[in-house]
Amino acid sequence: MSESPNISTGSHYPPTGVARGGRIIIAGGGTGGHIFPAVAIAHALRKLEPSVEILFVGAKGKMEMEKVPQAGYNIIGLDIAGFNRSSLIKNIGLPFKLIKSFWQVRSILKTFQPDAVIGVGGYSTYPVLRSAQAKGIPTFIHEANSFAGKANMMLGRNATRIFVATDGMEKFFPAGKIMITGNPVRQNIVNNTISRSEGIQFFGLDASKKTVFVTGGSLGAKGINEAIDANINAFIQNDVQLIWQTGKLYAEKASARAAENRNIWANSFITQMEYAYAAADIVISRAGAMSVAELCVAKKPVVFVPFPFAAEDHQTANAQNLVNKQAGLLIKDSEAREKLVPTVIALARDEDQQKMLRENIGELAVTDADEVVAREVLRLIS
Repeated sequence: MSESPNISTGSHYPPTGVARGGRIIIAGGGTGGHIFPAVAIAHALRKLEPSVEILFVGAKGKMEMEKVPQAGYNIIGLDIAGFNRSSLIKNIGLPFKLIKSFWQVRSILKTFQPDAVIGVGGYSTYPVLRSAQAKGIPTFIHEANSFAGKANMMLGRNATRIFVATDGMEKFFPAGKIMITGNPVRQNIVNNTISRSEGIQFFGLDASKKTVFVTGGSLGAKGINEAIDANINAFIQNDVQLIWQTGKLYAEKASARAAENRNIWANSFITQMEYAYAAADIVISRAGAMSVAELCVAKKPVVFVPFPFAAEDHQTANAQNLVNKQAGLLIKDSEAREKLVPTVIALARDEDQQKMLRENIGELAVTDADEVVAREVLRLIS
C-alpha cells in the first residue's frame, strides 16, 4: 500500500536541495478546466522565480498524466477515483483507493518536502491538500467556479489563501482568506492577434456571412449537438455559417452535414482555438469556468447551454453570473432543441444586442490571473 509513486517523466524526484524559489506541489486535474489553469500558474511561478521546483500530482489514467509532461513538468499519478453517481456498484473500491492515495501522498510529501501546495480541483486535490494541512504546510486553493465544490469548502477552512474567479464567494469560504483573481487563461487566447478574416480563411468559410462557433469541449455536448443537428436548416435558410466542434461521439454525423453544405465546418476537436474565437461573431458554449474565462477574454456574444449534471450544477451558476450582468444569454440543456437555434438566429440579426454582449463580457476579462496567483503564493512562502 505504501508503494513508491512514479513520476511520468522520470524515475526520480527533482533535486532535493533547497532552491531559492522553494518547492511547490500543484495538485488536481481530470479536465482541461483544471489542467490549463494549473499549467498557467506553473508557468507564471517559473517566470517570476526561475529557481522554483514544481511537482504536479494527479490521478492515474486522467488527462493530466499526458498534458502536464507535454507542458514540461513532472507529475505523479495517484490511485484515486471520484464517486460514480450513475453506478453505485462501481464505488465499492473507492474507500480503499482513497486510503491508498493518502499513503502515496504521505510518501510524496516526505520525499519532495514542499514549501507550499496548490490545489486546482479534481480527484487528487483533496488527499494532497488535506495531508499537507495536517503537516502544517501552507496550502492554496484555486476555485474556478461560481459555486464551490464540497471538497474545496472543507479544505478552505485551513487553507492559507483561496483564489476565486468571482465575487460573492464568502458563502463558501472564510472571507478573510479569499482573494479575487479571476481564472488563468491560456496565453494563445490572451495574446490572440488573429483577425476575423484570417480566422474565417483558416476554416475555409465566407467572410461576408455571420459565423457561429459551436463548442462543447473535447468530448462534445450531446444536448448542443442534437439541437444544432435538428435545426440545421435554420442556419442555411438565414445564411449563417457554422464552425462546429462536435467532440468525438458526434463527429461522424456532423461531418456528413458539413459534406452536404459549404456553410458548415465540422470536426471533433479544434487544437488552435484562437482561430475559432477570431472567426466567430457568436459563440454557443457550455459554461465551464475556463470556457467562461476564455470567452470573456475573446469578447464574444455567447449563448450558454450549461451542462446540467455538473457537480452542484455549477455551470448554471457560472452562466447565470454573466446573464445577471447582461454579458451572456442562457438556454437550459433540456430546452436546447426548441430554443437554442432560434435564439442564436435572432441574436445574429440583432447588431445592437451583439454589441452590448461584447462590451459587457469584455469588461469581465482577466488576463493576468496566473501571475497574480503565483506572486501571492511566492510572497507568502518567502
